[in-house]
Amino acid sequence: MSVILQTRGLSRSFSGLRAVHEVDFDLPQHKIRALIGPNGAGKTTFVSMLIGRLPPSSGSITFEGRDVTALPAPKRVGLGMAYTFQITSVFGKLTCHENVALAAMRRLGGDTAAVDAEVREALTRVGLADRAADVAGDLSYGHQRLLEIAMGLAQRPRLLILDEPTQGLAESEIADFKALIRALKAETTILLIEHNMSVVMELADRVTVLNFGEVLAEGTPEEIHASRAVQAAYLGTGTEEASC
Repeated sequence: MSVILQTRGLSRSFSGLRAVHEVDFDLPQHKIRALIGPNGAGKTTFVSMLIGRLPPSSGSITFEGRDVTALPAPKRVGLGMAYTFQITSVFGKLTCHENVALAAMRRLGGDTAAVDAEVREALTRVGLADRAADVAGDLSYGHQRLLEIAMGLAQRPRLLILDEPTQGLAESEIADFKALIRALKAETTILLIEHNMSVVMELADRVTVLNFGEVLAEGTPEEIHASRAVQAAYLGTGTEEASC
């Protein structure tokens, strides 16, 4: 199976403190990979290096067979990587339609009809079609997260990185989100950074666990759920009663 994203020996230190240490990571195409770990495990630093917001101290990043280690973030977006932030990055004074249109224009340029069609489809897929004319800053936090996902979808990415996408969503919205991600699997590859373990266990093909900046475990959701090492990292215990 073709690997779309690969890291080798990826590391980042801050003032001598290791945030991420020699991570080897392979993400096959058209799979849903979850990245989990306790707070401070290095997830944000790792993803920031993947998308070009933070340069690594050492190691390499390859996207679709191309070394992108030194490429700036906008160039990676142009190659087909899309990322939604843990904290929403929508333009609060613009409408939902305008926010998604800006994202679509990166790919479609000034073709107004094509952009409008892309916006309608993206907003419909995330359940915001009836909010197109609403100002983004007036949306609830959860709906802003969905708007940001629509902005990612409008770019038709080959890799979609979602950072805490269900944060702030109601249970009914989480159910719709799960259905959306399952549908997207045929179209793109998804890297999901998520604390909601029910979402992880239901959606992920495989799970990678970071702890103290290193890969602690990797496997199917069932294997990760049963891992004593993962249980100990999350709960500080290795007992059978612990669960992730």
